[in-house]
Amino acid sequence: MRELTDQEVVRRNKIEEIEKITNPYPEKYDVNATLLEARNMEDGTKDISIAGRIVFMRKMGKLSFIRIRDIESDIQVQLKSDVTNLDDYDFFKKLIDVGDFVGAKGEIITTQTGEKTLLASNLTFLGKALRPLPEKYHGLTDTELKYRQRYIDLISNEESRKIFLGRSKYYLFLRNYLNDNGFLEVETPIIQTSVSGASAKPFFTHYNALNLDCNLRIAPECYLKECIAAGYNRVYEVAKCFRNEGMDPQHNPEFTQIEWYCAYWNFEDNITFFESFLRDSIKFLTGTTKITVQGQELDFSGPFERVNYIERLTEILGFDFLNEKDVNEYKNKVVEKGLFKLVDMEEYKSVAQLTDFLYKKLLRANIVGPVVMYNYPALLKPLARRNDNDSNIVDCFQVVVCGSEICNAYSELVNPIEQRKSFEDQLKAKALGDDETMDLDESYLEAMEQGMPPISGLGVGIDRLIMLAYDAPSLRDVVLFPTMKPEDNNQ
Repeated sequence: MRELTDQEVVRRNKIEEIEKITNPYPEKYDVNATLLEARNMEDGTKDISIAGRIVFMRKMGKLSFIRIRDIESDIQVQLKSDVTNLDDYDFFKKLIDVGDFVGAKGEIITTQTGEKTLLASNLTFLGKALRPLPEKYHGLTDTELKYRQRYIDLISNEESRKIFLGRSKYYLFLRNYLNDNGFLEVETPIIQTSVSGASAKPFFTHYNALNLDCNLRIAPECYLKECIAAGYNRVYEVAKCFRNEGMDPQHNPEFTQIEWYCAYWNFEDNITFFESFLRDSIKFLTGTTKITVQGQELDFSGPFERVNYIERLTEILGFDFLNEKDVNEYKNKVVEKGLFKLVDMEEYKSVAQLTDFLYKKLLRANIVGPVVMYNYPALLKPLARRNDNDSNIVDCFQVVVCGSEICNAYSELVNPIEQRKSFEDQLKAKALGDDETMDLDESYLEAMEQGMPPISGLGVGIDRLIMLAYDAPSLRDVVLFPTMKPEDNNQ
């Protein structure tokens, strides 16, 4: 056990004193207003009861001030020896510290400095903090501490409170948005028996009750399309997904996304709908459709610029990459063009993997946006519908902003014969060493053989959308409790 600091020793001693007077961790406290509501009340409003954590305190003789805070707001509380209950005032001066929880009851006033304040007639102790807040309560600068102890970050940092309060409220917004547009929410399994829905490395687990090896879902896609087959016309899920891959500012193995599917739409319908959805989301989160991201001013009022994936990448490479069948010959052509060295492409084992690498490095990375990227190679999208005029192309689009994909959407492949062939091609790529391919999902094929209408679906990462709206440097800045290695490796 670590050694206690001097301040921690003092606070623990105060607990003993408090126990002689009252319970240091009382059962409840009746509040009749939030701190935000109290701040907006008219002067003279009486009998207001509020509560929160003390984040600032100035103790003087007969007049003292504290500031209490919750996730939404804060307010000043004034304590006067001739107004506040005398026992409460003495208790406050001797035993209460910054970081403690208190309740206060009194009248709303505005001080001479223009500060909205609760003049307290009573102060109630609601919980002792045994550890002090950081010296500068108004802001943590230790990034790792922010991620490990998010509760301190939220107490200390206004920007973090803005992000996570916005994120919490955004869930209601997006559900209302989709519900108002005729979508129905469903839940699909997180523990699955087939790796499908996206190209990614899965997390594996074992189902003891069934003695069955399973994987955590990488996307809810196949189940949601089975819902369409079952008669849902518009369906969505807010889904926690897992992809056992690297971590960087743009990627986190555990993430939250929303996927929706609409019967009788094609991808053009989804482009129109998503442009409106993204515009309204940005406005909800920030109050405007024009925001600054990575120093670039972006306008989400739409419609967005469009870029043809195949045409633009072909121009950059200088050859028709859709005709490439052998990954090694493909790599040699890239080297001949002076774009990369063989060692840069060593880890890519299939044509699909190499194409995706070249797209991300040579095309996507240079886009500011927002841009609708469309016309994707079929080899990259095994669940997408082939274009009627060219089977090497799928009717797919992604919105790209500052080099990052904000969504992935397409007209869905609903032809079971083509889908089986596409799954078989995935198995061939897996045999070549591509460990991000999908399994051949027989249960999904059975649903497709039962019959599916035309469908268009879309997935958008909520973490990345929040990161975009608030111009956060990393996904970890918008995930409440990101996974961290234990500080002690023996734990």
